[in-house]
Amino acid sequence: QVQLVESGGGLVQAGDSLRLSCATSGRTLSNYGLGWFRQAPEKEREFVAAIKWSGGSTYYRNSVKGRFTISRDNAKNTVYLQMNNLKPEDTAVYYCAAARDDGIFYVSYASGSRYNYWGQGTQVTVSS
Repeated sequence: QVQLVESGGGLVQAGDSLRLSCATSGRTLSNYGLGWFRQAPEKEREFVAAIKWSGGSTYYRNSVKGRFTISRDNAKNTVYLQMNNLKPEDTAVYYCAAARDDGIFYVSYASGSRYNYWGQGTQVTVSS
């Protein structure tokens, strides 16, 4: 089991920044990939960013490239999502998730169904 706890959400204005944190526990993550997803009201959950714990390869959805950065702290077993230049369309509940890396994470990271563990989510609201 992997436990995930998100934090760092809040209400900000367009153009502001936030850093989300996802604290993990329960297992070593060397064979896992970690992802951030988001879900806005009345919309489907969508992939935001992901990182392979081993090696640190990162992946992003197009609309956040250049604005969001995913990173990890091995010592703290924590994954971060630095979000800059936030836009109202970034408003959503953001979820952290963990997936066992079975060798194909690099092609399947955007699919929510491949993640085994999920956090409870943190709300991000961006006002215009």
